Amino acid sequence: MSNAQTSFALNAETAIPAVGFGTYLISNDDAENAIMSAIAAGYRHIDTASGYRNEETVGVGIRNGLEAEGLSRGDLFVTAKLWPGNPAWGDAPKTGAQTIAECDASLSLLGLDYVDLYLIHAPYGGDMRLEQWRALLDLQASGKARAVGVSNFNESHLDEIADAGLPMPDANQIELHPWSQKPGLLAHMAKHDIAPIAYSSLVPLSTWRTEPGQDSAKTEEMKADGTAFKDMAEKYGVSEAQLLLRWGVQNGYAVLPKSLNPDRMRQNLDLFSFAIDDADMAQMATMDRGDGVAWASGDPSK
Repeated sequence: MSNAQTSFALNAETAIPAVGFGTYLISNDDAENAIMSAIAAGYRHIDTASGYRNEETVGVGIRNGLEAEGLSRGDLFVTAKLWPGNPAWGDAPKTGAQTIAECDASLSLLGLDYVDLYLIHAPYGGDMRLEQWRALLDLQASGKARAVGVSNFNESHLDEIADAGLPMPDANQIELHPWSQKPGLLAHMAKHDIAPIAYSSLVPLSTWRTEPGQDSAKTEEMKADGTAFKDMAEKYGVSEAQLLLRWGVQNGYAVLPKSLNPDRMRQNLDLFSFAIDDADMAQMATMDRGDGVAWASGDPSK
């Protein structure tokens, strides 16, 4: 099975490729070449967000990458995200009208007529959360987004949508890796047919976000245990990154690795030439350490 055929359903019309290319912390200096390299390597799913402040250069990379490979827009799955505002930062929550305008601005920067998936980046909207969600449903109805969802939402945030009698999100993009497995949230999402999309899959790597300015939030215990997956990866003849990404895909999550190294890009895409055996999957299931390190959605009542 090729990577391009391996996908997970989001709704009746839309499926998300199992392996996407993440663009968080990719600078505007690097984004165009990184996206072109990713498309050349075989990625057919690009994940960006207005909060990453690189949509324009990502858009240039998408257009040039598709042209270079002789591909059309329909060959590529693109995710974008609404920054909902954050009152804790003096950043007022977006209204419904502002949400529509933000999506239009992202489409303009990306140079696209539509995105395949549009997400509310975080549950920071407070009293505006449901208004923002209604705006996303309008964006889907208008064809500007083929699927709509949320990111970093917990069970209470999802219940708020259900309690309002609104259609549920197609997806929830959350931190997922063997150290942060979120079984309760995933069971709740499964009940509502909400697809999980995993970010920060590579947190357990010893090299995760260790470069200057990347501010790894790992505990000292985690850093000391950074080689936990090395022996397992050697058993399968793959990199630790491949093992961690395969764990996500094998559990049914789309994953979003990021690298600026073309060889590593190709390696991160090569997740279908091996499978983790039942014993190792069972061992990894015992390694959960709770909520994770990349994001905290804060008080769900806010």
